[in-house]
This record gives sequence, structure tokens and C-alpha cells, in this order.
Amino acid sequence: MKRAGRYSLRYFNGFSLRGEEGFFKEWLIESEMCVAGFSYGAQQALEYVLQTDTRVDRLILLSPAFFQNQKPAFVRAQLRYFEADKDAYVSQFLKNVAYPSHEDMTPFLKVGSSSELKALLGYVWTVEKIRTIQQRGTVIEVFLGGKDKIIDAKAALDFFAPLTTTYYIKNVGHLLKER
Repeated sequence: MKRAGRYSLRYFNGFSLRGEEGFFKEWLIESEMCVAGFSYGAQQALEYVLQTDTRVDRLILLSPAFFQNQKPAFVRAQLRYFEADKDAYVSQFLKNVAYPSHEDMTPFLKVGSSSELKALLGYVWTVEKIRTIQQRGTVIEVFLGGKDKIIDAKAALDFFAPLTTTYYIKNVGHLLKER
């Protein structure tokens, strides 16, 4: 987690990333009562809001890492590939994060650990967690890209849309950018 901007927005970075919040400035609200996270950081942001006693008016989930619809074999394979060749895994991961844009993600690289990847892949989003946060008066906004190569954006849309304000942007990927 880091504080972004002069108004102390609480922002949680994506897996193997740091400093990428600039990509999302059009959706972020610079306020100390706003919490945001990208991908793996969206999971951490939600958990932070669940645990904090601090007032949070808005929780912004940018391309939340959503893998609960994947088979256990997918999760095992991802972890195995990561352990076998971390550099190759992260290189391909960064390309998939950027797609369909041609953004160079290497300046934002901070290689994550296998325990972080395991936590990311095994995280379960629940209706109960979302409702608990909403009952505190927090608005939850979710942004998903229709061309996402990291997550199954349609499955994430099916989960989040009935519960939250959800924006499905057809021509963008995980980074929520077009070309």
C-alpha cells in the first residue's frame, strides 16, 4: 500500500508492480476517504477496507484479480511456471497486463513472491465482504476491461455487476488502456 497524491488516496499496487497508479488517474479520486487497488491490489484494498476503522467513502477496484472460476490445475500451473522461471513468467505477465496497449511496464516492475502469487490466485471474492463494506456506507466501483488477458472479465462482470457500480470497458485490457 502507498499513499498517492497530495490528498493521501490509499492505493494498493498490482502483483509485481509499483508506481502504476498513474495509469488510472482518470478513475481515481484524490481523497483520504478513498481506497483503490489494481488487480492484486484490489484484493488488498478490499481487505484493508474490511479491517479498518477509518471512514472510507469509496472503494475503487481496478481490474480486480478474479480467479475463483479457474480450476485448481490452472492455479497449480501458474505457480509452477512462476517457480520454474520467474523472469520469463513476469515478462509474459507484464505483456498481458499491458495488452492491447503497447505500454512498457518494465519501469513499474517489482517482482512479487510465490506466496503473493498464491494469495492472488487463491483469493475468493464474496458477496458477504462486499455487503459488509456497503453497509458501512462505502460506495464500491469496479472497472473491468473486455480484452483482459489476465482475468476472465466476463466472469468478474457476472460477479460484481449485481453488487456494485461496475464499468465494463469493451476495448481495453487489464491496464484499462487501449492502444
